[in-house]
Amino acid sequence: MAAGVRMTTVGVVFTDRIPDVPDISGDWYLEVVALAGRTPVALQIFMKHFTELGLIGLAAAFLLLVARAWRGRPRTAALAPIGVAGVLTAYGLSEWAKTYLDADRPCRTFPDVRIIAAECPPAGDWSFPSNHATVSGALCAAILLLSWRWGLAALPVGALVAFSRVFVGVHYPHDVLAGFPFGAWVVGVLALLLVLPVTALIRRRRSDPPGTPAAPPAHDSVRPAGPGSR
Repeated sequence: MAAGVRMTTVGVVFTDRIPDVPDISGDWYLEVVALAGRTPVALQIFMKHFTELGLIGLAAAFLLLVARAWRGRPRTAALAPIGVAGVLTAYGLSEWAKTYLDADRPCRTFPDVRIIAAECPPAGDWSFPSNHATVSGALCAAILLLSWRWGLAALPVGALVAFSRVFVGVHYPHDVLAGFPFGAWVVGVLALLLVLPVTALIRRRRSDPPGTPAAPPAHDSVRPAGPGSR
């Protein structure tokens, strides 16, 4: 069968006619969704819920590390708020990109293709990049900054969250392949830019905590002149 043409359960689909979507991404989307529809029901239920619960789990792990890091060494403590800022920035940028690019969801482009998700997101909830994948990548990078052990464990979870968005039928593969590294990149850039000044600020605050009275200015001691002094 020619490239850009796929036989689905509803007939022939011409994926090379999708505006602003790489042909190969449309092909992969249909192949993954078709494969997902042939998997056991238990796996389908797991992936449908994991697409949200996995992200919640990553966020919970990150917040736990933030609470622990804040009491640690100044550099580690500095990475905690930087990670929070990085995750929020990555989400904000991905949301801005979605509204700017206006890329329609694949489940709206192929309305007759069966998907695992309960429903296709409404019109106006755009596809590129995937917010779930972007936040997953950002959380994995933020966790890795605070603990490489936790970070290595978080990476497969984050990758599975990103893949699940294609598996359940609500994103193209290129949505998640762009979103995941972008989220990690945002956190990494902010860490490189801010870790030194934030670390210095935390050191100053810890050495001079709020409420500490300022030391009186130093004066040279002057002995008052006595009655017999000349």
